[in-house]
Amino acid sequence: MDAESGGGAARAARRKPWSAELLLAYQSLGVVYGDVATSPLYVFKSAFAGGDIEHSAGNEEIYGVLSLVFWTLTLIPLLKYVFFVLRADDHGEGGTFALYSLICRRVRAGLLPDADELAGRREGASPPAPLSAVRAALERHRVLQRLLLLLALLGTCMVIGDGVLTPAVSVFSAVSGLELELDNEQHEYILLPVTCAILVGLFTLQHYGTHRVGFLFAPVVCLWLLCISIIGLYNILHWNPHVYRALSPYYAYKFLQKTQRGGWMSLGGILLCVTGSEAMYADLGHFSQSSIKIAFTSLVYPALILAYMGQAAYISRHHNFENINHIGFYVSVPEKIRWPVLVIAILAAVIGSQAVITGTFSIIKQCCSLSCFPKVKIVHTSSTVHGQIYIPEINWILMILCLAVTIGFRDTKHLTNAQGLAIITVMLVTTCLMSLVIVLCWNNSIVFSLVFLLFFGAIEVLYFSASLVKFREGAWVPIMLSLFFMIMMCVWHYGTIKKYEFDVENKVSISWLLNLGPSLGIVRVRGIGLIHTELMSGIPAIFSHFVTNLPAFHQVLVFLCIKSVPIPHIRPEERFWVGRVGPKQYRLYRVVVRYGYRDVPKDDIEFEKDLVCSIAEFIRCGDSDDQNGSLDGATDHACERLSSISKGLPFQEDDDSEVNGSDSSILSTGKETYQNAVGPKAKRVRFVLPKDAQIDGEVRSELQELTDAREAGMSFITGRAHMKAKSGSGLVKKIAINYIYEFLRRNSRGSVTAANIPHASTLEVGMVCQV
Repeated sequence: MDAESGGGAARAARRKPWSAELLLAYQSLGVVYGDVATSPLYVFKSAFAGGDIEHSAGNEEIYGVLSLVFWTLTLIPLLKYVFFVLRADDHGEGGTFALYSLICRRVRAGLLPDADELAGRREGASPPAPLSAVRAALERHRVLQRLLLLLALLGTCMVIGDGVLTPAVSVFSAVSGLELELDNEQHEYILLPVTCAILVGLFTLQHYGTHRVGFLFAPVVCLWLLCISIIGLYNILHWNPHVYRALSPYYAYKFLQKTQRGGWMSLGGILLCVTGSEAMYADLGHFSQSSIKIAFTSLVYPALILAYMGQAAYISRHHNFENINHIGFYVSVPEKIRWPVLVIAILAAVIGSQAVITGTFSIIKQCCSLSCFPKVKIVHTSSTVHGQIYIPEINWILMILCLAVTIGFRDTKHLTNAQGLAIITVMLVTTCLMSLVIVLCWNNSIVFSLVFLLFFGAIEVLYFSASLVKFREGAWVPIMLSLFFMIMMCVWHYGTIKKYEFDVENKVSISWLLNLGPSLGIVRVRGIGLIHTELMSGIPAIFSHFVTNLPAFHQVLVFLCIKSVPIPHIRPEERFWVGRVGPKQYRLYRVVVRYGYRDVPKDDIEFEKDLVCSIAEFIRCGDSDDQNGSLDGATDHACERLSSISKGLPFQEDDDSEVNGSDSSILSTGKETYQNAVGPKAKRVRFVLPKDAQIDGEVRSELQELTDAREAGMSFITGRAHMKAKSGSGLVKKIAINYIYEFLRRNSRGSVTAANIPHASTLEVGMVCQV
């Protein structure tokens, strides 16, 4: 298969030596596999929790469940994810949105304004795919594009639901080992408080990030995997050496045939053995395909199989099922080591929960970047570890919901029922999107795509039905959570699109601006004015609204457009696109800044410096198209050409005494005053030109004016749109726009803070948008 997503040459270029791959595989144990590694704590207990299965002396039920667990682990994580899904990386990134962005870029099926065009402006972008019936249908029918987005959002909402349920299930199951050491009256009053205390501590410590204790994650999970492997091997040899026969699919078939409805219901608990499998793909950007494959096939998969076989061997010789705890994990642990195993299990459960919470933060950040989630505060907890972020609002919401379901259900039966539905729904979404990637991005035949969809889809639909039938026993939780987040995300995305369409319809033509003359009919004062707009062409309505009420503006005017594109990362040399609006004497520029959905925006000072340097380099190079390419921006009176600025003109600040005015390679400017602890100190700001640079007087004058304006300072002008549905709109639209979207907008972060744009001097221009 010719996997479009990464490219053979690119993969070869970033191929690592075996020592580096082995180190990454070891590190991935603590980040990727904490959740799936702790699944033996509750799988057998959940499979038999219904009480509809009668156990026979021949152990057909135990062997049947073990056979189903083995083949589920083999077919879904090993076959589906390791051999297929991991290959569909989006420039090294994985997850639901990675698959969605792959499809959108290949078939131009994205609903985000200008996203496809901007995403295509990337060096090494793959050529257009051959026209096929599937691609033509997606490009032609807007309904199919919306369904594709809804499918991606459904998977995202279930991942958020998993972020609520996984910590509760993992910690509760790990702490449940206390039941065997305490009296029935005692553990009822100890188990729940201990679980809640651990959960509160887990969420409270999130703002510190995982990089400070991350080095402990891999050793703890590795120790846990070795522990369950040794215990499993001991139970096999000591209790039932012939349990390996249950690995035959014959026992799974006989189990379902004998138990019928009871066996089908037990599938909802059996599928929990693959919880955390989606993390193998979602965390792909932190590691590599090879390292994740090595860790799973060499350690995680064998350890889990030995653990489940050991539990089955022990249970097959202990048929006292009066208490459901006798089917749990801890009862198969020898009493002498039960307390140490309990401590290791709790640590492994916390680590697995930590990975799920961090993954929830990551996918919400991606949704924010692609205008599918309200802007929230994103804190980067590590300057060196990629992807370590913390979102305060989401963290506390997850904690409250997690405590609510833990206290509300008070047992693992209802919690695992809820978790199972969330897990299998995400897997179903991945299977559907992956089948489209196979035919659209890998250019394989539609027959192969259908075989993949039908084979894995049939297995997952079977598990999905078994989970959905437990709606009244806990499975309603992820459905309600997903419905809530789905409505919020759809309304936000719909409102964002309507706001963009309003801006396009009400933008001012460039000809209107040109007719005003170089002074624009207003007073031009010193400084740089940044007008934030979502438009890549034309003049935003907020500018005309501003100058109409306050007829004065800065000597240098920049229309700043910050775009998030459906690719993971934008290289720094491809981030800034600069163009000129009108003749040179107008001093009007347009700057488009692109960010991938996993990029980290720079802070205020760095962003401001890079912006000025990019404009200066554009001025120095002139208006002709540079060798990096250009992008058509405007469609009205004057065609704007946006040029890619790979490297801005170097920018220096020196004390007056350090400036050598005789250096011909220096374009010096006036003084700029900074406030520090000592007091104001004069600095001379200047651009450093190349040694062989030859610039004429007009370019030098324009650069001089730019630095004079930079010296005077920057002001950021942004629009604060108040959305309102037009009169005559339907009731649903009025509720969505007037109430839900406006509530989300008022309680979300504005474009200034969300994008890390300089906000020392910020002015918001309010407008009412009738949509």
